[in-house]
Amino acid sequence: MICSIAMKTQLFYFTIGIMSSMGILCGAHRLWSHRSYKAKWQLRVLLAGLQTLGLQNSIYEWCRDHRVHHRYSDTDADPHNAKRGFFFAHIGWVMCRKHPDVTRLGRKVYIADLWADPIVRFQHKYYYPLAVLIWLIIPVSVPVVLWGETWFDAFLGNCFRYFVFVHHTLLINSLAHLGTHWSYRPYDKHTNPADIRAFNYLIVGEGWHNYHHTFPNDYSASEYGWRDNWNIATAFIDMFAWIGWAYDRRRPTEAVVKARISRTGDSDQKYNRLTGVYRLMDSITGL
Repeated sequence: MICSIAMKTQLFYFTIGIMSSMGILCGAHRLWSHRSYKAKWQLRVLLAGLQTLGLQNSIYEWCRDHRVHHRYSDTDADPHNAKRGFFFAHIGWVMCRKHPDVTRLGRKVYIADLWADPIVRFQHKYYYPLAVLIWLIIPVSVPVVLWGETWFDAFLGNCFRYFVFVHHTLLINSLAHLGTHWSYRPYDKHTNPADIRAFNYLIVGEGWHNYHHTFPNDYSASEYGWRDNWNIATAFIDMFAWIGWAYDRRRPTEAVVKARISRTGDSDQKYNRLTGVYRLMDSITGL
C-alpha cells in the first residue's frame, strides 16, 4: 500500500515528520521542559504548532511528565520507568494508569512557569481542535490539493508518518535508558541513561542521553554542537538564534564538564567511541 503513494507525498510526510520532531525536541523538550534557551513569541508559536503536529499531548502535559521523569528518573515515580522493561518504557506507560508515586510525587515538581506562558495555555486549552487541524486536516489536504494525491493515500501516509516519528521519540525513553553493548556512560556511570552514538543519527541529536541527564539545561543536549556532531535540533535552534528569535542559549563550560567526568564519569568510555559503525557513519555524514 505504501508503494502506491506518490514519491512527492512520501517526501512531504518525511519532511513534516522531521518538523514535528523539532517541535518536540527543540520546543517541548529543550525550551519549555528545561528552559535551556529563550525564544521570542514568533518562535514559540512556531514550535507550539510543530509540537501539535507531533501529536504527543499538549506542551503542558508533555513538559510536566518530562520534568517528573528527570526528577525521579527510573523509579516508580518516573512516568516511563525503564526498570519496568523495554515495552513499558517505550509505549506501555501510555497504555496504562500511572503508578501512584507518579501522581503523588509529581505534585512536587514545579510547573507554574509553563502555565504562565500564554502560548502554552492556549495550546493546552484548545489542544484537540488544534490537533485535528494541524495533525490531520492540513497534512492530509496538502498532497490532495497541490498534486492530486488520493484522500486515502494521503490519510495513510499521514498515519504512517505519525507512527514512525512517534516511535522515533519514544526510543529515547526506552533504548537510551536500558542501554546496549553500544552504549556509554562517560559523564555519570551511576545512572541508567546512556550515550548511544549510532542511535544519535536516528533521533537527530538526542543520542547523548547520559550527557543530557547529567547536564539537562544544556540547549544542545550534548557536549558538542552541530558542527562537531550530528545534531539537527541544535542546528535548528542556532538558525533561529542567528535571526534573533532564540537567545540566551545555556551551556556548561568545558571545565565544568571535565570536572563532572572526573567526579562521576568514565573518561575511557568518552574517548573510545569512534570505532566501527560510528566511524563509518561519521564518514557517510561527513562528521
